[in-house]
Amino acid sequence: MNELVVQTAGLTKRYGSRLAVDRVDLTVRRGEVYGFLGPNGAGKTTTLRMLLGLVRPTSGTATVLGMAAGSPAVTERVGALVEGPGFMPYLSGRDNLVVLARYRRLPVSVVDEALERVELSGRGGDAFRSYSLGMKQRLGVAAALMGDPELIVLDEPTNGLDPAGMAAMRALVVDLARSGQTVLLSSHLLAEVQEICHRVGVIADGRLLRESTVTDLLGTPRVQVRAEPVEEALAIAMRLAGDDGVQVDGAELLVSLPEERSAELVRALVGAGVDVHSVHPSDRSLEDVFFEMTAVGGGRPMSEEKVS
Repeated sequence: MNELVVQTAGLTKRYGSRLAVDRVDLTVRRGEVYGFLGPNGAGKTTTLRMLLGLVRPTSGTATVLGMAAGSPAVTERVGALVEGPGFMPYLSGRDNLVVLARYRRLPVSVVDEALERVELSGRGGDAFRSYSLGMKQRLGVAAALMGDPELIVLDEPTNGLDPAGMAAMRALVVDLARSGQTVLLSSHLLAEVQEICHRVGVIADGRLLRESTVTDLLGTPRVQVRAEPVEEALAIAMRLAGDDGVQVDGAELLVSLPEERSAELVRALVGAGVDVHSVHPSDRSLEDVFFEMTAVGGGRPMSEEKVS
């Protein structure tokens, strides 16, 4: 998984005086699911469009599959859904895909395979204009999957899907990576990204704030402890986790320790005569980390719905 499928160096895009993307160095490895996160207006979609050759960078470089982004040899090996699907409303979902397949010189058989993968086989004959938002989104994903591309770029693939559809889409993305394809996706559902992505990049104000594995971003797991007297419990917790590994939250302590060491902490507290009322995991979520990072780098979003 160390082979780079996507690599950018100093990738920058200006629109007049506005700096949309600021010297982004991004790497996506073969066979991984890479989550691209950022508040609205952070430069995320502009970056994706540069990787697809839809927008020309002001400066810097973008390499996809070892070649210049947007070159014909790359385009035929990449599938993408960016900023919502666009299809002819009077054609059926299947016929829309047939048009795309013929344009890309693919056999028509790939159409039915793609419809089945996104669970639209039963509605493939219906006019696109009759589709719900979630169905339109699934058809867009089906179009991206045709021809088994090596890299699949998905911008908010679960937009408009119901919970069952979202679960099916997550399973599909995981299956794509297991089969050796590489998926670069953006999503405002941070719990979803945490569940299925190997690595993530966080962008705000056009700058890539961090690129790392989800595990590294979340950091050391934490244990929440309620014990009395607090002062004695604090001293014992600091001895085990270090001075910087303990936070006081009212009558409770947040101790940075792996969950398997929580028993060691409890034994130490009880052995010192401290009354332990409760101990339970209190790990940070990807949403917590995201808000912390973007509050510094680009301003905290008003709500999760504002994140994209």
